[in-house]
Amino acid sequence: MRRSSLLVLAAALFACLPATASAEPLPVDYNFFAGIPPELTNPGGSLPGANDPSCVPSPEHPDPVVLLHGTGGGAQTNWGVYAPLLANEGYCVFSLTYGGYALPWPVSAIGGMRPIEQSAAEVSAFVDGVLARTGAARVDLIAHSQGNIVGNYYIKRLGGGDKVGKLVGIAPPWLGTNAFGAGDIAHFSRALGAGPAFDAVSSSLCQACGQMFTGSPFMTALNADGVYDPRVTYTNVVSALDELVVPHTSGLVPGLNATSIVVQDGCAQDWSEHLAIAGSPRAAGHVLNALDPARQAPVPCEFVPPFTG
Repeated sequence: MRRSSLLVLAAALFACLPATASAEPLPVDYNFFAGIPPELTNPGGSLPGANDPSCVPSPEHPDPVVLLHGTGGGAQTNWGVYAPLLANEGYCVFSLTYGGYALPWPVSAIGGMRPIEQSAAEVSAFVDGVLARTGAARVDLIAHSQGNIVGNYYIKRLGGGDKVGKLVGIAPPWLGTNAFGAGDIAHFSRALGAGPAFDAVSSSLCQACGQMFTGSPFMTALNADGVYDPRVTYTNVVSALDELVVPHTSGLVPGLNATSIVVQDGCAQDWSEHLAIAGSPRAAGHVLNALDPARQAPVPCEFVPPFTG
């Protein structure tokens, strides 16, 4: 009788365990391009671990995480590493494609092309939806490349400062970029009175790209009151080998509420540049530590190839 009672008690306790306790962790492929096959097989869909309407934030991670992609990226294509990684860590994860043209797929999957102000408005509406769905008071943002500028415009100009706790920036171009000398060319074009013509050519397909050139009117206006919003905690994860955020120190702006990390510091084996940094296990370790300051787990140091991660 005693053994039978214990078996009944054990069965009852097992039945009370959450269903996720036995769930297998989602596979994480540390490769920047890991999100492309899911987009090809499920156009316009969501990655495993992302946009789960039933996800309830846990006491350990009360703030949902919203992922903000870079130029040409999307909800799936930019975040093949981070959606499953964060879900495995117990976060509610959400991602969207913003700034795309209203054209059929696959063009619709290419985001970050329209003006940053319009993309930030899309992010604002999306965050409000996440907060309403989850009951959370605020979100944390993880952004790659242009996503940092979109996120910061939302924070500083569209009322997002009261709805965001942390912005963890991967390859952020806080001061703009002079990649391929584009910022210099734009500056001289304006000085010669040819600025509108240069802007029309350089932004014919990607309207947001010209906005991010060093010294552009957009970047000058956005940073007129300082780069960082005092209500938000910023962490910058930067590659010294970045070929699109030029110079890479554009992402290392000091601030009282900002921490900056160069992934090559202490790990010369990490060859990640602008793309691969979003697939680097080392960068991901820093991102997880930034999201949860109490965690502070050791970050790996291993060979990371450029472009893929």
